Amino acid sequence: MKTEIDRRLTRVKWPTPKRSRPEIAIAHDYLTQRGGAERVVLAMLRAFPEATIYTTLYHPDDTYEEFRSAKIVTSPLNRVPLFRRDHRLALALLPHASSMLKIPADIVIVSSTGWAHGFHMPGRVFVYCHSPARWLYLTEQYLGRPALHSPVGWGLTALKPFLRWWDGRAARRADRYVANSTVVRHRLKDVYGIEAEVFHPPHSVDTSGERAPVPGVESFVGRGGHFLTVSRLLPYKNVGEAIEAFRGLDERLLIIGAGPLAEDLRESCPANVRIAERLTDAQMRWAYSLCRAVIAPSYEDFGITPLEAGAWGKPTIALRGGGYLDTIVEGVTGHFIESPSAELIRNAVKSFDPSEWDAKAIRDHAETFSEERFRERLRREILEFDEDVFDPYQDGQGGKI
Repeated sequence: MKTEIDRRLTRVKWPTPKRSRPEIAIAHDYLTQRGGAERVVLAMLRAFPEATIYTTLYHPDDTYEEFRSAKIVTSPLNRVPLFRRDHRLALALLPHASSMLKIPADIVIVSSTGWAHGFHMPGRVFVYCHSPARWLYLTEQYLGRPALHSPVGWGLTALKPFLRWWDGRAARRADRYVANSTVVRHRLKDVYGIEAEVFHPPHSVDTSGERAPVPGVESFVGRGGHFLTVSRLLPYKNVGEAIEAFRGLDERLLIIGAGPLAEDLRESCPANVRIAERLTDAQMRWAYSLCRAVIAPSYEDFGITPLEAGAWGKPTIALRGGGYLDTIVEGVTGHFIESPSAELIRNAVKSFDPSEWDAKAIRDHAETFSEERFRERLRREILEFDEDVFDPYQDGQGGKI
């Protein structure tokens, strides 16, 4: 039998307990190199600074220094130093390692070029796709040769049926996909049947920061006048064609990058071409600020270098295709070549006239791809998953987005 107190208690409107804010995590394939995708992960981390990063492999010395201060969880493969130095050697093990890497977060922001979208994620999944796996769907372009002409190609050919099944299954589990460029949006439709919006990545150039000369290159560069290529040294990047284009020219080319072809490319460099790697941000600022223009001969899914150059008011000579079609305004911020041949690169360099380019117009265009804009949109996208996401997160001015 209810007492008077019991009856009064049933009429009280008790406040609903405020639930804890959702846990957000970031996932990325592997943090073993310095490239545009890793820059995007850093931008994601600055948007959600409390997030833990999950990745298969992490090699602090070969990627950006900022990751050292982040909380990073890796797969068991990371215990093998050989895999940290070259993730391609772990190819046969990466599907299993990715599937077993569990992320116990409410919302996972995935930066994927082929593996991270396959992590075990019980929560909501937002995939920022740099491209469906190039090594799986564009194998010959990735390898720079027919697949059966290399041991890696043999392995890919043997594993391809299983990898495509695994990859398609992983893609279907996501709640939302976005593409980093128009060409990747088309690729997602062709490969997965996914209709994705384009969400461009940012450049993260701070032109007000410190500049530091690159040891051993300062006298080569002098006070400007050099051309610049910033690229991983892989077959499909066509860096070898850029080197050949400068052979015999009265111009200088500085290449910044690392990769499997580094030794062979160094041996092929004429006296007016130099290769540098593992540069600090201050050294990158120095190299960009003194260059005449950037040479970008690779077919990129997005290609951040024209925007990094643009932040300094520098134009780009680029291959007409891929992500460059999204980032370069022909005749305003850059000039296109129709194929990545040494002859066409050489002709573009010989006809290049700095006086034809408006540095302010180039900088204004690059600003439309700023990191601030990227972070604002990313927060809006994640807000659609959960309205409590923004409680602890504020923009750079101290106000909520």
